Amino acid sequence: MITPGTSTVSFRPSAAQLGLIVSNFLMWGGFFAVIPLITVHFIDGLNWGAASVGLVLGLRQLTQQGLTIFGGAWADQIGPKPLILAGCLLRMMGFVWMGFADSLSVLLAASLVAGVGGGLFDAPKNAALTEVTRPENRTRMFSLMSIAGNLGMVMGPLIGAAIIGVGFKIAAIASGSVYLIAAVVMGLTLPYIRPAPKSGSGLLGLKTAMTDQRFRRFTLVLIGYFILSTQINVLITLKAVALAGPGATGPLYGLSAGLAVVLQYPVMQWLERRVRTRVALVGAVLIVGLALALMGLVHSFAALLACVALYSLGTMTVFPTQQTLTARFAPPELIGSYFGFGAISLGVGGAVGNVIGGLLIDLGTRLGFPDLPWLTLFVISLLTAAGLWWALKSLPPAQRTAPAAE
Repeated sequence: MITPGTSTVSFRPSAAQLGLIVSNFLMWGGFFAVIPLITVHFIDGLNWGAASVGLVLGLRQLTQQGLTIFGGAWADQIGPKPLILAGCLLRMMGFVWMGFADSLSVLLAASLVAGVGGGLFDAPKNAALTEVTRPENRTRMFSLMSIAGNLGMVMGPLIGAAIIGVGFKIAAIASGSVYLIAAVVMGLTLPYIRPAPKSGSGLLGLKTAMTDQRFRRFTLVLIGYFILSTQINVLITLKAVALAGPGATGPLYGLSAGLAVVLQYPVMQWLERRVRTRVALVGAVLIVGLALALMGLVHSFAALLACVALYSLGTMTVFPTQQTLTARFAPPELIGSYFGFGAISLGVGGAVGNVIGGLLIDLGTRLGFPDLPWLTLFVISLLTAAGLWWALKSLPPAQRTAPAAE
């Protein structure tokens, strides 16, 4: 994000950037076309236990987030492109294999393969985007990547719902094939980015990121934000269902993702011209916390959707700002390692957020204080905002030189 008042360079996405945007749309679309169907097929269709299917989904998440840390470090050693392509192929294999799963062990193995694939391409994809984009354009590119992902998140379930009529096996094969297409797109458009010369093993980059006091503070404080952002899947969904029934999830997710598709890029353009990075990020976290606090007070689905719109305005601002800051913290030769270590905030915050949301509901019910979850989350937002203000007090200056490729 540039300093307010500075001029911006004319921005036209290159073939590599367009390839990353298109691939991100395909990957998110393929993911959300099949993942929601796993629960429908194996629990409702085959009468498997909900706990066993939950174990499968949790294993994929844990595997992907855990491996993402190392995927970034490996990208610094061999370049991001080989890892992205390998990750897409493994994700394809995992999803296709799910379609043929006839036992829990097979489904677990397929989920593990899919998780490994995600762990290989996640941080390297962000590193590649950073490498092929000038510093002054990175916020815009991360916004476009996020928009493409949100569009895929909207389209994926619709396509999956249409395909499931011909069977889960066909749906799984089709969703997996999307990752093959994404791999072809990136294979043709993404250049091989030669790693910068350096000594030491791949873990040396992770050690550098971990011992970078400023970046470590930033990453750990962001755990608080991801506790808040996870509530779209927990507290907010439960509130929507309580107000409008099971059908409320469609409008809820459609509004959240749709607003990101339409507004994220212009919002980020406006902010980068007028608001300093530190202020934008802290303000976005406060907006998310305020929206959650207001959700505890509303008693109609329409009012809840208005709060979700405010919540989405905050979340759509945080992602590209966080990614841009990660690239700013990282030395040029260790971009992948920094993105990998930065994934800790999402992994820990997402896991804690899923657990704490349910615990707060149960505790609030026992205490006769139904607003407890929303009040607690608002306090977490205040603490997170204060922590980010402190963590970014010595923010590295934005780079002004262009990388080799764009």
